[in-house]
Amino acid sequence: MFTNPEQFANATKTLFEFQLETFNTLTSKTVQGVEQVIALNLATAKSQLQGGLAAGKEISQSSDPKAALKVATDQIQPGVANAATYNQQLGDIIAEIREEFTRAADAHVAEAKNNLSALIHDVTKNVRPGSENAVSIVKTAIDNAFAGYEQVTKATKQAVQAVEAEIAKANTLVTQQTGPAAKK
Repeated sequence: MFTNPEQFANATKTLFEFQLETFNTLTSKTVQGVEQVIALNLATAKSQLQGGLAAGKEISQSSDPKAALKVATDQIQPGVANAATYNQQLGDIIAEIREEFTRAADAHVAEAKNNLSALIHDVTKNVRPGSENAVSIVKTAIDNAFAGYEQVTKATKQAVQAVEAEIAKANTLVTQQTGPAAKK
């Protein structure tokens, strides 16, 4: 099948380098997304802390219980708005990660298929008679490897979609829970 061991070694090296490049690209995209989520969480925590301290100070300086209750009640609506904004920003980050991941994964899969198809064609055009079964086995193995890679990509996309759905549910729940409290 391979006319010499060097041809096999080069094909194996090319495939390994491609897989490493794909892994590095997807890992880089994931790390960037995690960094964005951490930055969002830190900014949100800082904002909440500052808002809480300001509200606490205002409540403590209130002249009577009714004024203190009014200050506390007035803090509910901005809190709801902040939660909705946070959920929207988090959803945007996750959608961006998904889009970049999908784009990178699809591009790498298409490139790998083209490269391996060309390699298989080059290798199999000079197959010795009687080696057809070996060529078929190699082609099947490569097709199965790509099917597995596509399955992992599909599972990852589904996981990201599940996270997005949970964020949407949380956003709806926060809005529903705080809506009646804000009206009171």
